[in-house]
Amino acid sequence: MVSTSVTPASPDEIWAILRETAQRQKEHEVEAARWREEEAKRREEAEAEDAKRREEWAELKRGFAETKELFDRTDRQIERNNSEMGRLRNSFGEVIEHLVAPGIKERFCDLGLDFSLGKIAANMVVSENGKDVAEADLWLENAQTILVVEVKAKVKLKDVGRHKDRLEKIRSVHDGLNDSRRIIGAMAGAVFGSKERGAAHDAGFFVLAQTGDTMCMDIPEGFVPREW
Repeated sequence: MVSTSVTPASPDEIWAILRETAQRQKEHEVEAARWREEEAKRREEAEAEDAKRREEWAELKRGFAETKELFDRTDRQIERNNSEMGRLRNSFGEVIEHLVAPGIKERFCDLGLDFSLGKIAANMVVSENGKDVAEADLWLENAQTILVVEVKAKVKLKDVGRHKDRLEKIRSVHDGLNDSRRIIGAMAGAVFGSKERGAAHDAGFFVLAQTGDTMCMDIPEGFVPREW
């Protein structure tokens, strides 16, 4: 049997082992502290990101609520506008009925255009193949002539061009019906500027302008109405 003996560590070796152990312990503590710091930072960043997302979601919900309220206000405004427009159209129809229509037959009769036995209609719609093609504020007709009157509160230059287009369309529809009656136009307005009057006369339209409570015919010297 062989016996072995262990030489005990010297004091210097023991102190070296202790110093190494202490150094390793210190390094482990530093590493653990760094890990705890990084973990705390990650947790803080995650909480900040979560708070940011919650705030973004809350802001998004507030945005949805504000958008809904905006749409609701817009819907209410559109409803009010439609109601106002309906009342305006009714009022404008009353203007045509009570201010323009009553004396218009007599005014044109003085010019040799007798509509006393013919048809007179407000808001006349002209259709073709089931489709509305044009609408006349005031329509007068007899066996030879159709008079289409456009009525505006304030006549603008563009209204003159639109009325010409309207009569072109009506002429086309009546040609398809083999209706060869001549078509003439007139424009009536509560406010009728000199430029607009000139443009209407140049287009061949009769002009009726408001004077007080009545509509008066304005016919310049040499005026010749256009026939469609």
